[in-house]
Amino acid sequence: MSPNRKPSYLNFDKDSYPWKAEVDYRRQPELYRVGKGEQGVLICQPYKSEILPHWHFKTPEIALESSKSIYKLFEQYLANDDFVGADMARKFLQMGFTRARRYANYKGGNKYDKEDSYALKERGSGDPLKAQSAAIFYKAWKDAEANEIYLVQKREWRSKHG
Repeated sequence: MSPNRKPSYLNFDKDSYPWKAEVDYRRQPELYRVGKGEQGVLICQPYKSEILPHWHFKTPEIALESSKSIYKLFEQYLANDDFVGADMARKFLQMGFTRARRYANYKGGNKYDKEDSYALKERGSGDPLKAQSAAIFYKAWKDAEANEIYLVQKREWRSKHG
């Protein structure tokens, strides 16, 4: 990102976003889209409410407990043939990695300087413990992405729902 480009969340267009907070994705799973990266992770209910309480990365010990708990939910969703839940759990694992990395790279997790036209802040001022938390979440995220049952369900989901 160029130093003069503002972060995308400043121009967020809620109406065109494919994930909607008012949808119950367990009752209407056909409305769910896999999307790119972590998209929809903090919107899709009831999964957000089920997984979010387990999501923490303050210390490596907390991150390990959190990632194990979320991975267990991931496996439960797969066992119940609930691809949407499994994909949401996978997204939370990915978000554990990305958010912990941001705190490892930038003091306070703030990547942009609001006081300086949202210029990108200097890297390397963050918390080194968060790098360990990020590594823990990274492994769990990649394990989830490589899970054979998940891969089959994802392939079937995309062929059926796009």
